Amino acid sequence: MDSLKTKTFKDLIVWQKGYRLVLEIYKITKTFPNNEQYGLVQQMRRAAVSIPSNIAEGYGRKHKPEYNQFLRHAYGSLLELQTQLLLSVDLGYTDKNANIESLMDEVGAMLYRMFNPERCTLPAER
Repeated sequence: MDSLKTKTFKDLIVWQKGYRLVLEIYKITKTFPNNEQYGLVQQMRRAAVSIPSNIAEGYGRKHKPEYNQFLRHAYGSLLELQTQLLLSVDLGYTDKNANIESLMDEVGAMLYRMFNPERCTLPAER
């Protein structure tokens, strides 16, 4: 963490993109069937909110090992959200959304590189 460039977690690009992802997930889940309000909608929103929340909490810890642990939690929540979005598309609740998919890819790549800097590529890129 470079304190000269980032004064708050809100300055982190990964947090900004994660936050935008939450807003997009809230938008698309508004159109889901009412019977999913306490099922898939709630799960997707919880997973999405968890991403920037864990980034922010980790940043606030000011201790690299703890920060990395929270970045890993954020990454795990992102993977949950990816699974839930695929399910939503397959169930016909929403269409594929290039903006959301792009944000998920960007956030995932950033998070992975942040907590795993010695690796240049994601496991799928090897």
